[in-house]
Amino acid sequence: QVQLVESGGGLVQAGGSLRLSCAASGRTFSRYSMGWFRQAPGKERDFVAAISLTGGSTSYADSVKGRFTISRDNAKNTVYLQMNSLKPEDTAAYYCAASTYYLRRGRDDYDYWGQGTQVTVSA
Repeated sequence: QVQLVESGGGLVQAGGSLRLSCAASGRTFSRYSMGWFRQAPGKERDFVAAISLTGGSTSYADSVKGRFTISRDNAKNTVYLQMNSLKPEDTAAYYCAASTYYLRRGRDDYDYWGQGTQVTVSA
């Protein structure tokens, strides 16, 4: 079992940057592909980015491609989401998740979830 704890959210002006972190417990972190999802009020939880076991492959939603970067440090059991050029429409709760599948975008493909961290982008 994997426990995930996100951090790094906050309030930022449009055009600014934030770096989210997700710390995983346990010794099996490197066995999971990791993903970031986000959920705005009244909307579904949407895929943002995913990274493979070793970090050699990544996948992004079109809405964040070129602005967000997902990375991982298996020695620290941590996955990151660097968010640049933030827009008001990026405002949401951001969740990290762990999957035994390769670079999936579906919520149902992820087995473990964190509690989320709020990102608010002001205009």
